[in-house]
Amino acid sequence: MFLFDTDRWVEIWVTITRNKTRSLLTGFGVFWGILMLVLLLGSGNGLQNGVMKNVNGFATNSAFFFSERTGEPYKGYKKGRYWQMRNRDLETIRQRVKGVRYLSPMIMQWGGQNNVVRGQKAGTYNVRGVYSEYFNIETQHILAGRLLNEIDMVEKRKVCLIGSIVREVLFAPNEDPIGQYIRVNGIYYQVVGVIKPKPRAQIGGRTEESVMLPFKTLQQTSNQGDKFWFLCATADDGYPCDRMVEDIKMVLKSQNEISPTDEQAVSSFTIAKQFETFSLMFMGINLVVWFVGAGTLLAGIIGVSNIMIVTVRERTREIGVRRAIGARPFDIISQIMSESLLLTSLAGLMGLSLGVFLLDLVNQALEAGGEASNDTFFANPEIHIGTAFVATVILLVSGLLAGLIPAWRAMQIKAIDAIREE
Repeated sequence: MFLFDTDRWVEIWVTITRNKTRSLLTGFGVFWGILMLVLLLGSGNGLQNGVMKNVNGFATNSAFFFSERTGEPYKGYKKGRYWQMRNRDLETIRQRVKGVRYLSPMIMQWGGQNNVVRGQKAGTYNVRGVYSEYFNIETQHILAGRLLNEIDMVEKRKVCLIGSIVREVLFAPNEDPIGQYIRVNGIYYQVVGVIKPKPRAQIGGRTEESVMLPFKTLQQTSNQGDKFWFLCATADDGYPCDRMVEDIKMVLKSQNEISPTDEQAVSSFTIAKQFETFSLMFMGINLVVWFVGAGTLLAGIIGVSNIMIVTVRERTREIGVRRAIGARPFDIISQIMSESLLLTSLAGLMGLSLGVFLLDLVNQALEAGGEASNDTFFANPEIHIGTAFVATVILLVSGLLAGLIPAWRAMQIKAIDAIREE
């Protein structure tokens, strides 16, 4: 078969190398088109990986609520009233709202300078009170010890979790913090765990620089009564998160004398909508990348087709002689199209290889950056194997199409006219 005819491929290679400058310039168009396509796709994936890394670890079906001033007067209350959620609201939500899987309020306590102290060491850190269920919403890496549990909250234990940076500041590198005591806003708590968040984006400040306490313990020690202003909830698998959000809002409004039509009093946002927004954004980026890359590649393919047309014109006499001595039309067509396929494939595969190599260099540089690179919105630029396969198929098809017109023109040449051509 032609594909395995070594002599024929050698002949094709000699023909291409005969016009080195022309072939190099033409092949460079395809090379550049594939290179740009790979780099753009890899950069788009790197941006997507970086952004998704910052939210990876949050339950995708979670929602967050916080109280705002009312936007409507209701039952004798004036517009603009400030209100707060209460512990009783949690039980009502569990009873009336379907589809709630995890529910955790959150309170925050802001102290002064150096509000967290151990011996002679001190630092200024966020202090948060949460339910144990919160760690199913914003997942954590447990570096030592354990997470807060339900018993800690029910018994209002004075225990705490500390972030990884808090540990580095308050404890020596080889010192075990578990079981040790730290003073938070003047009150001593026993450290039961050291954590580091899985998502880069966190609610209520950086978890690495936070101290987390049982929710009811912090309510009691900070004299906040039964009030809180921030609530986290997660829907059951398969249950619409938007429906859960609306039901929770209605319960909060009815429990706190807020008009059912007041859209301002209870604010919320959902992680699911953030994921949906990111998905649409990256879909648009990929479409633009493919459009630009395909345009650049098309320009290179047109160049290949043009150079093959010129080649056919220069070899008119040769084609005529070959047809006169009995060359079949298939032999002429296959040679022209194979020259185009070889030129396109070589240039394209070189561009593909260089693009993957450059993306790998960038990825290695990011990994060498260590912890500092984790704060960027760009990570692991790459192209998937499926994309590389599609690009290869496009190359092969494009190479054949680029040679189609020149091959067709070669077949239009009559043997006697071609022999007379000077």
